[in-house]
Amino acid sequence: MCIYQQYIVFSNVLSTVYRLQQRFVNTGSTADTQRSGRPRVTTQRQDRQILRHHLRNRFHTAHETARNTAGNHQRLISGQTVRRRLAERDLQNCRPARGPVLTQRHRMARQQWAQDHINWNWRQWRNILFTDESRYCINHVDGRVIVWRRRGERYAGDCVMEHNAQGGPNVMVWGGIGLNQSLGPVFFNNLGPGRGNGITAQPHVVPFFQARRNCVLQQDNARPHTARVTQAFLQHNNIDIMAWPALCPDLNPIEHFWDQLQKKLNQLRPGPRTASELRQALIHAWCNIPRDAINRLIHSMRRRCHAVINVHGGQTPY
Repeated sequence: MCIYQQYIVFSNVLSTVYRLQQRFVNTGSTADTQRSGRPRVTTQRQDRQILRHHLRNRFHTAHETARNTAGNHQRLISGQTVRRRLAERDLQNCRPARGPVLTQRHRMARQQWAQDHINWNWRQWRNILFTDESRYCINHVDGRVIVWRRRGERYAGDCVMEHNAQGGPNVMVWGGIGLNQSLGPVFFNNLGPGRGNGITAQPHVVPFFQARRNCVLQQDNARPHTARVTQAFLQHNNIDIMAWPALCPDLNPIEHFWDQLQKKLNQLRPGPRTASELRQALIHAWCNIPRDAINRLIHSMRRRCHAVINVHGGQTPY
């Protein structure tokens, strides 16, 4: 290195040290001060327009908004710009919650039912047996499974989750839960037109309600439950039925009980491979759910009613 080059390097070092010293004297730190950055392509007014648009049209994509929004000096903006503007206002793109289609009639019926039962105490709820059916599959994919992979490994053998389109072998199970009581599981066999008729659980239901004369049966408004043969069977055996509005899975605590069963099945290693093994696994999981967990679901009925009333019969987090 020549003398001139050494001089240039030494001068740069001195300049750097001097600037850091002056910055420390002025700001108390040697860290870089915040720069203005790249000029924003949208004004504050346009930012508010983007926010209002997505609050009115929740399912519009960022690219759709970008195509219809002109920034400063009529410059086009990108979808990423829209996402950043919405993120600044705590608006994120997420998977939508799913719920049944509720008409105005459904909402009014749901709200009225909640208002009629919101003041029930635990002595009244302990006489209700909440029932429902659920299908369980060998290959359960909930869409929340993740895989760690490198670029280009999307279809690598150990990065692909193979599953049957219909979930593989499956079983349909019926059951009921109540305060300090449960009934089931009952597995449906030979399902089909004219074979189930909604009274597949007949050998279990009749003795249960004969031993508990004050117990009331809750079931949804599925066609097998509202069929004349099912209604006639229940009336013949003096089984009282609780009035239940349509499209109210969020009011039925047994829906969360099914979720607890599925979580226990997901924890099995290895999991069941046949329908017979799946039945045995469901029976074992059913028997190992604590009674306190079931009672907590029943005690949540007042909160469920409150939630329905607060949204005027609409969708609730339950």
